[in-house]
Amino acid sequence: MNLLLATLLLFMSQNILQLALPPQGERIAYGSDPFQFGELRLPEGPGPFPVAIVIHGGFWRAAYNLDHISHLCVALNKAGIATWSLEYRRIGNPGGGWRGTFDDVAAGAGHLKRIAPQYELDLRRVVAVGHSAGGHLALWLAGRKDPGSPLPLKGVVSLAGVADLRRGFELKLSNTVVGEFMGGSPDAVPDRYAYGSPAELLPLKVSQRLIHGTLDTNVPFEISKDYIAKAKAKGDNAELIALAGARHFELIDPRTKEFETVRKALLDLLK
Repeated sequence: MNLLLATLLLFMSQNILQLALPPQGERIAYGSDPFQFGELRLPEGPGPFPVAIVIHGGFWRAAYNLDHISHLCVALNKAGIATWSLEYRRIGNPGGGWRGTFDDVAAGAGHLKRIAPQYELDLRRVVAVGHSAGGHLALWLAGRKDPGSPLPLKGVVSLAGVADLRRGFELKLSNTVVGEFMGGSPDAVPDRYAYGSPAELLPLKVSQRLIHGTLDTNVPFEISKDYIAKAKAKGDNAELIALAGARHFELIDPRTKEFETVRKALLDLLK
């Protein structure tokens, strides 16, 4: 790839947040709060459809919503995968952060059971995929230890996810957002980190694919690298897919070469 083309693709991916949005999916409430809804998109043709639970990033802040990840959803629809993109209460929304964000993601994922018959969704083939803060929430969803009957997942794909909240706190990601999200430091509220950090929930006992750009400055590559080492030591089926030279947003931009790796990882888990 020549330098001009590489520069153009990088510029495009950094502008994914400003890219014109595709047509909106069907928005379905899973709770009574205005932010407790999911956006359902279906592939063309007859079902039953495999499903990706999609969780957007934005460092858990209200400033970022699910719109920017809609491009990923449409691309997965073209690959034959239905997408259930979750909105949730975030830092700045009443009830967001600890612990409402966790509760919303769990409730939104569980709502698939209610809508599956109407929309011909195949609950035997469900994966979770999240980007950045959404990668953290996708891994947490796969490994959560809450009682009840969580929706079984065939696997989880973390795209530059904050897989270890303690490490994220130590690195002071995004102006110490982890402490803001969790309501304190790991030393001040250790039970919260034990509940909410995927690295502390290991083994998840779910297939995990962590895809991360080696030049990511938003969420450093080392977080996924170190997490995978811990997951494998605990016996999990976990793989790190390093994208040499990639940064943060190429992973959710269907215009990039990196996105093909994301698409393939999801299709492989759904087999």
